[in-house]
Amino acid sequence: MQATTPDHLVVKSSDLSRDSKHVFREAEKAPVEVTRRDGEPLMLTTKAERDTHKAILNIAAQLIAVALDEDRGPLEDRLAVHYPWIKLLNADDQKQCAKDIIDTARAAFVVDQPFLIVTEIKSWRDTAEAVGAGWNSLPVTSLDEPVTVPAPLG
Repeated sequence: MQATTPDHLVVKSSDLSRDSKHVFREAEKAPVEVTRRDGEPLMLTTKAERDTHKAILNIAAQLIAVALDEDRGPLEDRLAVHYPWIKLLNADDQKQCAKDIIDTARAAFVVDQPFLIVTEIKSWRDTAEAVGAGWNSLPVTSLDEPVTVPAPLG
C-alpha cells in the first residue's frame, strides 16, 4: 500500500520488493519513504538530490559563519571570502547582493525550500560574471516602437 505526504511518497518495503521499477521511477521524481516492520523508515532518493542537499548545508554553514563573524568588516566583504566574484559588482550591488543572499536564505529555510538559496546565489554570480565580462559598459538603447521577435523554435 502506498501513501502520499505533501512532499514525498511512502511505500512499504514489500512494495519495493514487489514493484521496484515503479518505486525507483517515483524516487527519480521525489524522495520515497520506505517503511519497515523491523527498523526505522528509509528515504530513497537520487544521488543528485543528496548532492544538492549537501551543497545547501555547506552554503548554510558558510552563511552562518559569515553572519556571526561581525568583527571582520561589512557583510559583503565577509561573503566575498566564500564568494570572491562579489567583488566584481559595484559597491551598492555588493551590499544588495549580500542582503539578498541572507534574506533569501532565511526565507528559504522557513518555507522549506532551501534550493532557493542556490538560485539566489547563482543569479548574483551570473550578474557578477556579466559585469566582469563588460556587459554593463555597453551602451543601452531604447526603441521608440516595440519590435515583434519570432519564437526561437519557429
